[in-house]
Amino acid sequence: MSGPTSSGPTSSTATLHVERAGALTTLQDAGRPGLLRFGFPASGPMDRFAHAAANVAVGRPSGSTAIEVSLGGIALRCADAPLTVAVCGGGFAVTCAGERRTAWSVCTLLPGDTLTVAAGPWGSWCYVAVAGDLVAHRWMGSTATHVRSGLGGGVLRAGDVIVVEHARADDARDGAIDEPADLRPAGPMRVVLGPQLDRFAPDAAATLLGAPYVLTAAYDRMGVRLDGLRPALVDALAIPSAPIVRGSLQVDGDGLPTLLLSDHQTTGGYPVIATLVADDVDRVVQSRAGDEVRFVAVEPADAVREARLRAARRAQQLDAVAHRPGAHSARLLATNLIDGVFHDE
Repeated sequence: MSGPTSSGPTSSTATLHVERAGALTTLQDAGRPGLLRFGFPASGPMDRFAHAAANVAVGRPSGSTAIEVSLGGIALRCADAPLTVAVCGGGFAVTCAGERRTAWSVCTLLPGDTLTVAAGPWGSWCYVAVAGDLVAHRWMGSTATHVRSGLGGGVLRAGDVIVVEHARADDARDGAIDEPADLRPAGPMRVVLGPQLDRFAPDAAATLLGAPYVLTAAYDRMGVRLDGLRPALVDALAIPSAPIVRGSLQVDGDGLPTLLLSDHQTTGGYPVIATLVADDVDRVVQSRAGDEVRFVAVEPADAVREARLRAARRAQQLDAVAHRPGAHSARLLATNLIDGVFHDE
């Protein structure tokens, strides 16, 4: 596809030229919730917290449009005006204007500078947010890209040009961001059993919970297929289609589960043996093909209580990213302090 274009840059408009982009590199805002009943998928970021963190790190609302980067990475060359950008997500290798940065960081690009993001030691997705209004096509009020249909902001490819209006160079924000310690895909992932557990053999839940599963290479924004023990089905393949949500573990005719993700279908005719707690979906998507995942069952009431606690914790973490200590260190170091009198260049 051809990326967004501008009739001509102005002093407040920056452009990012896509020199390289891996598969499934897309534009995503927070998604379009509430439309599943009309057949419209929510889409949005695979790792919702990392997406929000990148945005608030450059002073943007948490649900703003950002670039979702897959393991294939991306290279972006800045043109026309300086622009501050943030990168958050998996442990990717980040280089800004030739200088190596931490995987979670903010930097300011000058015209001619290049930001490169490449696969690092862990993680499958990361986000590049910009200090300005990223211009992108909207569908049903959202720039979130649904890859299979191409609707939304769109898939990025080499040669595309991304326009950022009201671009800001805020180098006072430059520097590393402390990555919250609980974001990595470690430990068991919590599930609520059902809603179609009655379509499985009595020992199916024990099978699901009893041994690890391996993420396969059949992994995209719609879902990831797992390999491992097969929960036994009982006359389950003739059930009527039912609504599907993000985090569903759907089991088809060969007995292997598929974890449904951001671009999942709105309805499905295969039974769902369990559904992941939402916060754990954000963590498990940072696993890679060949990684193992284990599941542990929690009661629905416990899942709701934990979701509320996690939401409050995530809000605190976002606030810490937005107002992190040292974010204004560059400005402070550039300030001459003498006998209580300062002159700010």
